[in-house]
Amino acid sequence: MQYRPLGNTGFSISALGFGAFKIGRNQQIKYSQSYDLPDDATTDHLLNSILDLGINHIDTAPAYGISEERIGRFLAHRRKEFLLSTKIGETFENGQSTYDFSRASLQSSIERSLQRLKTDVLDIVLIHSNGDDESILTETDAVEVLQTAKQAGQIRWIGLSGKTVSGVTSALTWADVLMLEYHLEDRSLEDVIRQAAQQGIGVIIKKGLASGQLPAEEAIPFVLSNPGVSNLVVGGLSLKHIQTNWHTAASVRPAA
Repeated sequence: MQYRPLGNTGFSISALGFGAFKIGRNQQIKYSQSYDLPDDATTDHLLNSILDLGINHIDTAPAYGISEERIGRFLAHRRKEFLLSTKIGETFENGQSTYDFSRASLQSSIERSLQRLKTDVLDIVLIHSNGDDESILTETDAVEVLQTAKQAGQIRWIGLSGKTVSGVTSALTWADVLMLEYHLEDRSLEDVIRQAAQQGIGVIIKKGLASGQLPAEEAIPFVLSNPGVSNLVVGGLSLKHIQTNWHTAASVRPAA
């Protein structure tokens, strides 16, 4: 099942999405092995080959270094062919990651993403949580900033890339899309996935392979067999691995 409904958005999203972290950042990483950033020609080929494969979702963030800029540079001419998700709240500059949920910073982040990605509208923008989901949702202007930008036509759909059961559950009241961690060794958000699906909220899974710790041939079918999951984001710099993962994802049917 290569394409699935993204909640009630009306968009059919590929079961596998591409996480664009590694094309933009290789400092302060959580991966077990270090890697070099690909050069421009390699990045151009990789991104366009991913779209040629049939993947129609690319996920990025200001926290992914130069990822947004590279996507804008190499895929702007194919913008109508894919759904683009990015985030607000975390940035990575000069080798340092910082969180800022002030209204001015979040508004500036949206404007920068539009410019870097060379697009008139961002399909999905998610709050990039630092782990303190509920405080961000209740004590900052993050949700209001997203809602205002959506009303202004800068964003199509809004949501949370969260880390806690309580935080992601709270976001069910306003989000169009949720991004959350779910894999063979962490099923703590399984009930939230079910609730989101019942409410017509799209569910995008991050770290479904536990940052590369789980074998893809087992991890991908586990995640995508959940009927509440819209899409699984997987990164990487090897086109061969991405092709293999795509074919694995395409063979999975959600459980009844």
